[in-house]
Amino acid sequence: MDTNRLTHTLNEEFGGSEAELRVVTRQVRDLVDSGQVVADRGRELTVDELVDHLQDAPEGSDLIQRWNWWMGALDVAYGGYERFSVRYLRNDESGVNT
Repeated sequence: MDTNRLTHTLNEEFGGSEAELRVVTRQVRDLVDSGQVVADRGRELTVDELVDHLQDAPEGSDLIQRWNWWMGALDVAYGGYERFSVRYLRNDESGVNT
């Protein structure tokens, strides 16, 4: 998968910060490199197909929410996709990650 095209297309379709685009692109690359999607679905994932799946997420979802929504759907259908989800670390007022 062409990660430059992927990043550009995700930005055009869904927007997001540089960090959000970087993390989703990295997760897509990890997913593709794992071979799991080919094993489960019988074909390589394309940028266009990925965009189609992310567009099916609930309206108003941001890029990471869309990605996690699709990973949840794949996890229900096949299992083993939760590891590709994006998890957040947020700081509370004390500066400690929660």
